Amino acid sequence: MKKVFADRMSLLGTETAFEVLAKAKKLEAQGKDVVHLEIGEPDFDTPKNIIDAACLALTSGYTHYTPAPGIPEVRETIAGYIRNHKKVDASAEDVVIVPGGKPIMFFSIMATVNPGDEVIYPNPGFPIYESVIRFVGGTPVPIPLREENQFRLDVNELARLITPKTKMLIINSPGNPTGGVLTSDDIKAIADLVRGKDILVLSDEIYDRIVYSDTPLLSIASLPGMKDWTIILDGFSKTYAMTGWRLGYGVMHPEIAARIAQLMVNSNSCTSAFTQMAGKEALTGPQNEVENMVAEFKRRRDIMVNGLNSISGVSCLLPEGSFYVFPNFKSFGKDTKEIADHLLYDAGVACLGGTAFGSYGEGYLRFSYANSVANIEKALERIETSLLKIR
Repeated sequence: MKKVFADRMSLLGTETAFEVLAKAKKLEAQGKDVVHLEIGEPDFDTPKNIIDAACLALTSGYTHYTPAPGIPEVRETIAGYIRNHKKVDASAEDVVIVPGGKPIMFFSIMATVNPGDEVIYPNPGFPIYESVIRFVGGTPVPIPLREENQFRLDVNELARLITPKTKMLIINSPGNPTGGVLTSDDIKAIADLVRGKDILVLSDEIYDRIVYSDTPLLSIASLPGMKDWTIILDGFSKTYAMTGWRLGYGVMHPEIAARIAQLMVNSNSCTSAFTQMAGKEALTGPQNEVENMVAEFKRRRDIMVNGLNSISGVSCLLPEGSFYVFPNFKSFGKDTKEIADHLLYDAGVACLGGTAFGSYGEGYLRFSYANSVANIEKALERIETSLLKIR
């Protein structure tokens, strides 16, 4: 079958979390008890008001095609949310609704990056960034996120990476896998650096409601001169526990939005109508369940970080957002994928090696704390016991 595939398929990467999930499920089928800390999925159910809105939409005729960029009233609802929450002067024509957040990532890079164009992206970072850059023939340029800088990019280092070939900068705050958050000063400095250079910014803000500080996050699109040069990636999966609904959106200049809609026509036609109406309810309905989820994530974060820091040889920063920790395992002197495999097969704890998120992730593991406190505490006990075997 090898000759069947186009050469470009060899450039496409993967998302290791789903591979580890499959391994863990196989072990469970064999009778092994596994604690799942590998997958970035809230363990809460979708709030009932959202489910009810979807059911009502189904019985009200929202079972047909929609315009490729989305239902107009839902696009306007999203634009209103962007104006209120992110302080970005968005309109409905800036919004494209897609089946999940990844299509905005894929389509934005596909629509704007030519072969040979350079794209600066966070490393360690979400692996699909680099995968899609390579797939379209672009040149991936990693910007390291270092523990000593709280896993925030260094603006001075970023300045050195920008060249005349730089077409796009990808930022992600709060970040996956680190939970690092760019400060307002960071965002302003990044804007000052790229403004006027014809560099697009893909700002992945999918976790911006899962933060543990009272200080509001700053969207780079809200700064002077940046709205037209920023593509905001956001969605409903994380904030509203809607991973299986596949509902995301992008906010961008209308000319870019038209191209993204063109790619929707050529791939998905449109996003499911009833899920769009559920998304409208998510943004306009009660937000108390979101607040409760974030409060619970914070409680779990504290238990996870304290537990990891109590294990000999492990150190862990306190993340300011998302639902991941990225602890340091360098003292063990082993490849962290090897450690992750050991924890899965020996301890029954599923996690990811840091290099699943890029070369600068070596020495770290990623754990998701989107699981119950009981399971987190069980995992911590197993991790501590299991690590004694690889000292």
